[in-house]
Amino acid sequence: MTTQLYVGNVNYRMTEDGLKQMFSEFGEVASAKIVIDRETGRSKGFGFVEMADADAADRAIESLNDQELDGRRIKVNIARPKKF
Repeated sequence: MTTQLYVGNVNYRMTEDGLKQMFSEFGEVASAKIVIDRETGRSKGFGFVEMADADAADRAIESLNDQELDGRRIKVNIARPKKF
């Protein structure tokens, strides 16, 4: 079962490949997605990474949350379902 992580406050120049590469250090990455603004076509500064297993996700959270990356302190935690 995969675990989806929220990755916030990322640099606007971060790519999906860059996100995947950063998290692959901790385990298999099933997918990586940067959220793009529909009107401007630019990054919204956050994304989601789906890790293949929960242990890898926990290691990634522990290592990356609140770390500085490209001049910004990123936030990494378990993604919560969107509330409507």
